[in-house]
Amino acid sequence: MTAIRVLIVDDELLVRSGLGLIVGSAPDLELVGGCSGGEAEDLVRRLKPHVVLLDVRMPDLDGISVLRQLRALPEPPAVSMLTTFDTDEYIGTALRAGAAGFLLKDTAPDQLVHAVRILAAGGSMLSPAVTRTVIGGFVEGGGPDAAALTLVRSLTGRELDVLALLGEGLANAEIADRLFLGTGTVKDHISAILSKLGAANRVQAAVIAHRAGLVRPTGQ
Repeated sequence: MTAIRVLIVDDELLVRSGLGLIVGSAPDLELVGGCSGGEAEDLVRRLKPHVVLLDVRMPDLDGISVLRQLRALPEPPAVSMLTTFDTDEYIGTALRAGAAGFLLKDTAPDQLVHAVRILAAGGSMLSPAVTRTVIGGFVEGGGPDAAALTLVRSLTGRELDVLALLGEGLANAEIADRLFLGTGTVKDHISAILSKLGAANRVQAAVIAHRAGLVRPTGQ
């Protein structure tokens, strides 16, 4: 089986080294390189990684600018944004620019490896620890959004159930366990949800779930 090729883009060498050790510890992952923002596009063109872990905040070229460069390539890699914070003012811009995931830099090693695998398979990944705080912070204020409510009216009852759990950051297997469904059925539901909502990935669908009031605030 072909190894999943991973590039780490972060201006701090210590961070790149630490994440690189985690990536390199997985037998099916291959660390192909690390760099700062200004070198990212050239390295992606040359090394052709499947997944890029991209720091949001870098001094030479910020993560959002790098993300836009990579998404414009003929065969763009899956990109997950890395952040030190559980809230980030760049979240909305990154979502619209096509980020497929958001991970904290202190994400547990096994969760990071799991996230890379999901991204490489064409999925999207939010660390459960940041789903509510990052997306919740992005959409908070004023109750359900009218546009989001209109979108979710196109969903069936079961699709609404799946979308609500997706908004909590649950993986397919976790959603399947919660709703007593097969993982294949959950995958089919998510494909239908993305199509009906016009969402590019799970992250955008999760935002809609929050905006529509399908995900209860933390502590409720």
